[in-house]
Amino acid sequence: MAMATAISSLTSSLSSLSFSSQISHKPIQSFSLPPPKPLSLKYAAPKFPALVVAAAAAAVVADQDVETADLKKLVKSRLPGGFAAQTIIGTGRRKCAIARVVLQEGSGKVIINYRDANEYLQGNPLWLQYVKTPLVTLGYESSYDVFVKAHGGGLAGQAQAISLGVARALLKVSASHRSPLKQEGLLTRDSRVVERKKAGLRKARKRPQFSKR
Repeated sequence: MAMATAISSLTSSLSSLSFSSQISHKPIQSFSLPPPKPLSLKYAAPKFPALVVAAAAAAVVADQDVETADLKKLVKSRLPGGFAAQTIIGTGRRKCAIARVVLQEGSGKVIINYRDANEYLQGNPLWLQYVKTPLVTLGYESSYDVFVKAHGGGLAGQAQAISLGVARALLKVSASHRSPLKQEGLLTRDSRVVERKKAGLRKARKRPQFSKR
């Protein structure tokens, strides 16, 4: 009995020794705190991109107003008595657009509603081509200045109305211009317009879907 108790005490002491040796061999972990960040006293000025854009847009509008005023003075000085008092004048129509055109000898400027043609027609090459086609056909693209008053319809309709007005005004320069202009179809009034809506239909000809039952 005494022998058994001695063996058990010996094994317990050996186990405690092995556990303590395992603990002693483990490396001790060290904890280090990060250094504190320095306080920045710099003040970041707020940015206002909307105000910058608005100021730039206002400057562009102001420049356009000045340019329009200058062109209005130019037109009034070149056309004393207004459009109706001029001799080389033509009226063109297309869809709902009406254009009154005056030709004067010059360098090929085109002014529509007191604005440059390129700006008024938004730089669209097709619409600009409509306006200049009668002059190019006769070789007068650098010989006459074109002054236009246009209203109604959209820009495409106004451009085609101006083309007809320029062609009709060129007939007053010389009757011999009729043949080349007519061959190009520039003296023909395009009578196509949007067909009106009918009662009971969705549009001019579109019908509601038919259901038998």
